[in-house]
Amino acid sequence: MPLLVIDAANVVGSVPDGWWRDRAGATTRLRDSISGLSATGLPQTGSPIDVILVVEGKARTVTSSPTVQVHVAPHSGDDAIVELVAEQSTSGRPIYVVTADRGLQRRVAAYGVEILGPHSVRS
Repeated sequence: MPLLVIDAANVVGSVPDGWWRDRAGATTRLRDSISGLSATGLPQTGSPIDVILVVEGKARTVTSSPTVQVHVAPHSGDDAIVELVAEQSTSGRPIYVVTADRGLQRRVAAYGVEILGPHSVRS
């Protein structure tokens, strides 16, 4: 099954909707809005997909849901994403990373992932 790793801070920050007033609330709303992805997948996959939402900082209180696994970064969210991708890169399954962060994109590109922008998971 393909894997989708989402840079929560980057996706939440991609829309100026007041997220900075309540980062945990904005991240919870993101988690809930993507809950259907595990069953439907992405247009690129056309099939179910495992979803990991990487959170950091003030969003650390966000918990997993039945369909979205929340991974709390111990330090940097970017570092946690790179570690997750590195661990999963040997599994042979397709990996998609959602972020607009160019530095993070460069870091994960070495693992052969497909990089998607925040709009791919935001309605």
